Amino acid sequence: MGTESGSGSGGGGGAGALLGHAGTLNLQTGNLLNWGRLRKKCPATPSEELRDCIQKTINEWSSKISPDLMHERPETLDCTLAQAIEKISPEERDELKVSAKLFIAGSNCSSIREAVDMTCSALGVDQLDSVIIAPPPIEDGINLSLEYLQPYWTELENLVQNKKIAAIGTSDLDKTLLEQLFLWAQVKPSSNQVNLASCCVMPPDLTAFAKEFDIQLLTHNDPKELLCEASFQETLQESIPDSQAHEWTPAWLLRYSVIVKSRGIIKSKGYILQAKRISPS
Repeated sequence: MGTESGSGSGGGGGAGALLGHAGTLNLQTGNLLNWGRLRKKCPATPSEELRDCIQKTINEWSSKISPDLMHERPETLDCTLAQAIEKISPEERDELKVSAKLFIAGSNCSSIREAVDMTCSALGVDQLDSVIIAPPPIEDGINLSLEYLQPYWTELENLVQNKKIAAIGTSDLDKTLLEQLFLWAQVKPSSNQVNLASCCVMPPDLTAFAKEFDIQLLTHNDPKELLCEASFQETLQESIPDSQAHEWTPAWLLRYSVIVKSRGIIKSKGYILQAKRISPS
């Protein structure tokens, strides 16, 4: 009784010291469907669910830090609960569809390859069946353009050519931008997600274009920025008070789900994210 908060605060000091030395933090929640505590309280929004997951993962990880890790002081910290990771066996791979949505926080395109590699490794697979990329955040007053999307899409195309991803898709593109991307791209988008909060009905021009070129239109309710810097820092600060949270920023976030093809049910879902220490200028 009461051991969790006690061990969490005890481990928190160790976690703070480790974070003070590290430059990269990789966090994996493992399969959320196994998290009994999350099921009791249904988060109202994707952002709330994510914050809840990050906090619980950090709290549990920081309460179990081994003395060996404290001596090593690694540059890259893996904040992962081994018991929560659920790999896919080769025997069941053909029965399952592994899909992911990737949110890039910065302008570093190499993050895409890193996120996909880390997800394949976590799930024990060679390839993801589909990856949808959310438009990277742009400054206020600037419109999303094909030129802005091209480097990210090129990186996704390389991963398709290297057989790390089978199909790639987009999110929140209107008909004009989707058409521009489709005409330019070597590997065509197989899907486009539409946020129904911004339009209750699918735009007819988008529907007609998608139908003509066999692009699947999907719906989602993710905010423009699923994990902003301020929210991540606040969550880190609450979990590890001496973490110097203001020095950390998320680099990318990936949400995956593993679906049983024949029954359409979700077998597992989880988040993987990477954060970097902001070097003081």
